[in-house]
Amino acid sequence: MTLHVSGLSAARSGRTILHPTSLEIELGARIGLVGASGSGKSTLGHALVDELRTQGRSVAHVPQSPDEALDPLRSMAFHWQEAEKALGLHTGTADQPMLFEALKIAGGDLKKRPWGWSRGMQQRFVIAMALIGSPDLIVLDEPTSALDPVVAAATMDLLDRHLQDRDTAMMLITHDLGLAARRVSTLMVMQDGEIVERASTQDILERPQTSAAQSLSAHRNWMALPC
Repeated sequence: MTLHVSGLSAARSGRTILHPTSLEIELGARIGLVGASGSGKSTLGHALVDELRTQGRSVAHVPQSPDEALDPLRSMAFHWQEAEKALGLHTGTADQPMLFEALKIAGGDLKKRPWGWSRGMQQRFVIAMALIGSPDLIVLDEPTSALDPVVAAATMDLLDRHLQDRDTAMMLITHDLGLAARRVSTLMVMQDGEIVERASTQDILERPQTSAAQSLSAHRNWMALPC
């Protein structure tokens, strides 16, 4: 099965920030959406999520910081129950033990509020909520930018292992080419609200065709980073 969207676009204050864009995403695909800050990556990610949900597809979104997903005044248990309700599930029916074990947060106290958990555990909790119901697509928007490189790498490793052999497709939105290079098989490069290049990760790293891709791949110091 393939996810299809066409004509995604967005404007702000009379200025086009996302030019009409069409995408096809195979279930199980691992795609990276890369580009400089302000290139339109997050805008495309939000438009993609909204359109697929309109189509009745199951799509999850993980923001770059757990602060965007978690209310500091509510317990972790409350957030989990709300996520179940949003998916039409009865409280306690999601396979929480499996997801918590997969993401190594099984020891977290759900009675605590977010600030009672480490930042890394908070973000893994948000990812666990996103995986309730095995969505067709999970969109991760700079999911490790609030974490240090070691915790970021561990979090992505755990997610990779959980998704292995599952049909859930993953789109990783990031300006960090090193992160994308290690996690996806296909890269899409954005510039000025358009996808200007799409190819295998290896092709873009070794033979970038556009100036945007060449700029991203020119600095190889990211190769030393663990994530």
